[in-house]
Amino acid sequence: MGGKSKSVLRLGMVMLLSFSFILAGCGGSDKTATSGDAKAGSEAASGGNAEGKVEPFEITAFIGEAGQQPTPDNKIYKKIKDELGATFKFEFLAGDLNQKLGVMIAGSDYPDIMTGNTKLTAAGAYIPLEDLIEKYAPNLKKHYEKYWNMMKDPNDGHIYILPNYGAYNGEVSSTWYSGPAFWIQKAVLEEAGYPKVKTLDEYFDLIAKYKEKHPNIDGKPTIGFEILNYDWKNWGLFNAPQHLIGHPNDGSVVVNDGKAEIFADKDYAKRYYQKLNEINAKGLIDKETFTQNFDQYLAKISSGTVLGMFDQHWNFQNAENALITQKKHERTYVGLPLVYDESTRDYYLDRPALNLNNGFGISVNAKDPVKILKLWDRLIQEDWQKILSWGIEGEDYIVNEKGRFMKTQEQRDKFTDATWKLANKADTLYSFSPKMQGFFSDGNATDGAAQPEEYQAGLEEYDKKFLKAYGFKSYVDFFSPAPENPIYYPAWSVDLVEGSEAKIVNTKQNDLSTKFLPKAILANPSDFDSVWTEYTNEIHKLNIKAYEDRINEVLQWRIENWSVK
Repeated sequence: MGGKSKSVLRLGMVMLLSFSFILAGCGGSDKTATSGDAKAGSEAASGGNAEGKVEPFEITAFIGEAGQQPTPDNKIYKKIKDELGATFKFEFLAGDLNQKLGVMIAGSDYPDIMTGNTKLTAAGAYIPLEDLIEKYAPNLKKHYEKYWNMMKDPNDGHIYILPNYGAYNGEVSSTWYSGPAFWIQKAVLEEAGYPKVKTLDEYFDLIAKYKEKHPNIDGKPTIGFEILNYDWKNWGLFNAPQHLIGHPNDGSVVVNDGKAEIFADKDYAKRYYQKLNEINAKGLIDKETFTQNFDQYLAKISSGTVLGMFDQHWNFQNAENALITQKKHERTYVGLPLVYDESTRDYYLDRPALNLNNGFGISVNAKDPVKILKLWDRLIQEDWQKILSWGIEGEDYIVNEKGRFMKTQEQRDKFTDATWKLANKADTLYSFSPKMQGFFSDGNATDGAAQPEEYQAGLEEYDKKFLKAYGFKSYVDFFSPAPENPIYYPAWSVDLVEGSEAKIVNTKQNDLSTKFLPKAILANPSDFDSVWTEYTNEIHKLNIKAYEDRINEVLQWRIENWSVK
């Protein structure tokens, strides 16, 4: 569970990225890179040869989630091709991820680069990168310098994946929240007089009252609460209990004083699911919530009929962008950091952690690993980072007399238009590649969402009025400030090691939760306790200690080995 926060995912990006109940991390392989090493001498970082001529080359890429192909005339990819020589052939996930990975591994059928996955790492599908980076990619080495030890696989000390989010320069600042929360339509809060909502009970009371008064929205039945439980994006069902007791996103465990334990069987988890059982009995939960796929979930959100859900912002950002494009600003969402007790300090907002195992790795089948690394080494430089994040100066943003990056309203509208982005942004490449986060050397934010004056200038009148009613400058202000991350954080990025007892136990527990939690939520309230008891009894038959021991072993290793200067 967890992951990605895709940080200012923006990790919107910001988000992380990012992201499931099955804890993700590094993995083990001892492959060495030879094919690119032999060719490296004649290749320049720009993609040119010794005479400076740009030589074209294609990079095949597997993306471990659904997505859309950029248009053939996409201007950013064309610029990369013209100036650096690289073109990309993307394959997006269609169907079940584990099934796809099984087929790839069985046939050793790997493209040049692949998004991070512990199954692929364990299968030896990626090459180690640390020596190649040291030799051929000085800009990447500088980018990751203070995170170098964190990137190393605790099993063998190699670096296989280049984290796509979490490597910051300068202070972390954002006006956009990408992480987990209980989301609620702004219209619900507006109609209730802009109340400050702190507890779970207050949240569902507001939704119930609004749904009763507005049984339909734009001619479609109003949905009180959605729950996403699809494939690896199952945190919508699993993760909420840890936050309700004031803990951050550590995946399927809660960590106290550096020691992790599962929470699926705890009384505070039962309290949450019993509340969902109660609101389901009142007709607030979507009847299709446990049978729909991710695309159907997003479609309902983008229709404007869903009043609330627990999710990570980056995960449903495209659906919210569709609402913005439709000018349905009252149907967009506010993240609420709910807790059980008002005396509990909320801990949803965290300092972005390095997004381990969620960027790109280079496969053992890559035709020229060094050329790929040199491309990233060029793209991580400021001029290209500005292009990948802000776009083309004069077309996608302007620079004012103070040297600050800004956008016209027309430019802002385009940046939330999914169709426009397919032709004018390199979002797939940028999302999973190494990237600068924080600020450029000229003081401009690396992401428009973190540029204070741009954020304020881009606010719709509706949002200005909404924030003024709460006395806030941005929607991040709904959350308590993020404390410093513990050195071992987050636990969701621990690699359980494919085939290990810990991994087997985690998978079985995941399967039990997928089976029993919907059953408990949908049960007659009088049957909830018996279903819950059956569920926890099945959990206790598993070797949970082996699972917790593996997590605690890695957390302790991180405490001893991770150093951030």
